Amino acid sequence: MSHEKYKYCIDMCYACAVACEHCASEDLKENDVKMMARCIQLDRECASICRFAAELMSMGSAFATQLCKICAEACDDCARECEKHTHSQHCLDCANACRRCAEECRKMTV
Repeated sequence: MSHEKYKYCIDMCYACAVACEHCASEDLKENDVKMMARCIQLDRECASICRFAAELMSMGSAFATQLCKICAEACDDCARECEKHTHSQHCLDCANACRRCAEECRKMTV
């Protein structure tokens, strides 16, 4: 993979990671943090996977395509969980970032 060719996907992965980290941080401030536990866990996992996918794409790694597939799956899971929390704008923003990232990562796998 060429770094320049996949710049948009790399950018989407980093943007998603930031949105997920922000969401997890805000979830920890909720009144019922226990109710947000699954969301926090998925946010953290998704952010890590997104950063790693971006790093591998920027290196032109042969493993980037495989990780992009996993990244898209992680983003989908995170988005589904965040979409359950309609009372929290940060969750809805995170879900949107995850959906955009998943779409771009899927383009890397074809």
